[in-house]
Order: sequence, then structure tokens, then C-alpha cells
Amino acid sequence: MNTSTLTKRYQVAAPRYTSYPTVPYWDETGFNVEKWSQAIVKAFDISNHQDGISLYIHLPFCEDLCTYCGCNTRITKNHGVEKPYIDALLKEWQLYIKLFKNKPVIRELHLGGGTPTFFSADNLQFLINGLLNDTILHKDAEFSFEAHPGNTTKMHLKTLGELGFKRLSLGIQDFDPVVQTVINRFQSVGQVESTTKLARQNGYTSINYDLIYGLPHQTFTGLSNTIEEVIRLKPDRIAFYSYAHVPWVKPGQRRYTEEDLPTSEAKQELYKLGRRMLKENGYIEIGMDHFTLETDSLYKAEKEGTLHRNFMGYTHQYSRVLVGLGVSSISDTWNAFAQNVKTVENYMEIVNRGEFPVFKGHILTETDLLIRKHILNIMCKGYTAWTSKELEDEDFAKGIAKMRWLANDGLIMLSPNQLQVTAIGKKYLRNICMSLDARLWEKQPEKQLFSLAD
Repeated sequence: MNTSTLTKRYQVAAPRYTSYPTVPYWDETGFNVEKWSQAIVKAFDISNHQDGISLYIHLPFCEDLCTYCGCNTRITKNHGVEKPYIDALLKEWQLYIKLFKNKPVIRELHLGGGTPTFFSADNLQFLINGLLNDTILHKDAEFSFEAHPGNTTKMHLKTLGELGFKRLSLGIQDFDPVVQTVINRFQSVGQVESTTKLARQNGYTSINYDLIYGLPHQTFTGLSNTIEEVIRLKPDRIAFYSYAHVPWVKPGQRRYTEEDLPTSEAKQELYKLGRRMLKENGYIEIGMDHFTLETDSLYKAEKEGTLHRNFMGYTHQYSRVLVGLGVSSISDTWNAFAQNVKTVENYMEIVNRGEFPVFKGHILTETDLLIRKHILNIMCKGYTAWTSKELEDEDFAKGIAKMRWLANDGLIMLSPNQLQVTAIGKKYLRNICMSLDARLWEKQPEKQLFSLAD
């Protein structure tokens, strides 16, 4: 089957599978804060002893709205919001500290947003020091943060570097000024180059650039020029994401229309152009949407079979417990998920009352855990194997049965008890995982989301 036919067949809206079940298909019945507290205490006792825990901190503020963005943000130029929000974050963390029997061992800490560098270096230092009080750092602890090249200062890099941050992710998307204007996201090549050099001078060992294909008014020439500059600057890893047009969810995307976007065919050609250029210049494809140099920790993790994926994306660090702090953050105990409320005012009001700001969640069933394990294997290893006992689970067996169409199309090599993703199939990891997604199939007609039988 040719590439064009495959693209048309599998070009459907698909989850990114940073979790299973995915958030839209959580079963919220019977979930409450008490059950969440019980789940995290139980998981903490295991994870803290074995692997430590991960922290994700959501810092939602941005001075300007990037119209393409799908994140939970709050647009303001009032920097007076920084300290009250940090105080609320530290209060939320103390609610967890009080649950734990022992000092948390911090394996991974990530600042996401929004724009973490909206916050001053001094305020970020106050936040990190407050979070790390009464904790123990794992011997392999890794700290990372996301940054806007346009407002990341030398003091940000110096202060966070001294606090232990060694990984930096810069949102670039596209250097084309036409694209930057329509998405309201501005940073020059010079700003990115300066930030990258300063980070390396301050001891950062892994620098990531985010790029997006399929943006409004994006052209082959513009994307090619962007990637040429990126290759010249040689970040350690690159995330090359597909633009998701959801103006009914993110009204900022109404600044442009579908007519301003590349056609489906052109978008796929943009992807192929970027993928080819990166691979020709020494970048290796890792999992889905990621490319790294051989010296990067993600590459080493994939080679060693230790690559992991959670709500923060791909990581070489594994911990059973991920605590998400801040508005809309999601936490994971492996057996349960919980999400915080989605507005800043509501979040701060609840936390300041001394309560967990969790508003929904999901307790995983045995079937959920089984499917989660295999989806994680596919996303991280491109391979999974199952036992005859596992096939006794009806939902899992149905998912495996769907795989035969994927095998017929050359996306996987399938045998009675295992599958291997092919070179062609690597582009369709989401579709492969969708076949196992029992909760998705339960809620949606198959033809609408995944046309296996065409």
C-alpha cells in the first residue's frame, strides 16, 4: 500500500497516549479526594523507596497569547500574580507532604506552562527552595524547565542552573516571520542562539527545541529554513509536533481559519521534509515526535529499553508517582489519576482553604492496567508481548484482534503473542495504540475514529 493511501486511512484524531486511559475517557464515578489521598499514599510508599517521585509544576501565566497554543494559560502583564500563585503552589505541596510518612525522594522536577520564565529568577528560586525543603534529592535527579526565548534572561539561566536545572526546552515552532505574526509568537534566531549559548555556558547538558508542522501560512521554504537554523544551533533533542486545530476548545485559534492551514497532503509533506532533514543531519527518531543526537539521554534510554512516557512526555527517568502541582495539573500513581481545577481563581481559593484542588480523576481497573502496560511498551519500545493468560481479558483480546488490519497494512509484524512496530508503522504509533484503547471504543463508533475495515 502506498504512503498516500496509508495517510488517508489513518489520518484521524488520535490521543497522544501520555496516559491510559486518556483524560476524556476517565471514569469519574466513585472518584473523590479521599480515594485519591489513599491511592497516592499507597503508591508513594512503593515509589519513594524504589525510584523516587516526579514533580510537575504548572506555571500558567503568559504576557501574550500564542494563538496556536493548546495549553492551559492565563494572559496578563501583571507580574504581581507571581508571589500569590507561588504561595499557593507551596501550600498545595505541603498538603502532600503531610500525607507522606517519609521525606519525598525527588527524582524529576519539571516547570511547565504557560511560560515559566514569566516569573522572575528570584521568585523561581523561592519556589524551588520551598519545594525542596524537607525532601531528599535522588542521586540521578533531573530538573528541567520550559522557556520562551524572548524573555529568558541570563539571570534565569544562572539562578536555575545553580539550583540544579540541567535541561532546558525552548519553544520555537517556526522562524518564518509570516507564521510568527499569525500565531503571535515571536523569537528571532539570534535570541534562540544567545539563549542556547548562555545555557551551555551555565552547565545545561540537554537543550530541546520545540517545532510544529502544519501551522497557518507555513511553507516548505519557511520550514526548511527554520530547520536549517536549528541544525546549525544543534540542540540535543527536538520535539517535532503536529499542529492541532481545535478553535472550539481554544478560541485564540479563530484568528485564522482552516483555509490558512496547509492541506492534509501538504501537512504530511511538511512532516516528511522535517523528518528527512533531521535524520540526514544526525538526529535519530525516538518514540513519537522526538529526535535526538546520540549523546542525549533519551537516545540512550531507548537503546537500553528504559524509555518512559508520562504526562510530561518522554523521559529517561522512571518513577511510579508523578505529583502535579498548580492549576489543571495532572497527577499519576500508576493505579490512579487526578486533575486539578482549571482556573487560577478556583485553584487558589481551594488551596488557601487547606484542601486538595483535585476536581476529577480515575481509578484504574485491572484491564486498564493491562492495556496501559502494552500501550506504554508500544510508545516507548515499539514492541510488546503478551501471555495467553492476558488474552483471557475480553477487552484486551478485542484490541489484539484489531491488530490484524494493522499487520496487513505493514504497520506492525504480528505473531500470536507479540507485535513489533515496523519502520512504516513508527509514523502511526497513535493509531496502533488506538486499537487497544478499550475505553475509546466503548464510547465511539469505530468507523468514526479508526477506519480499520476500509
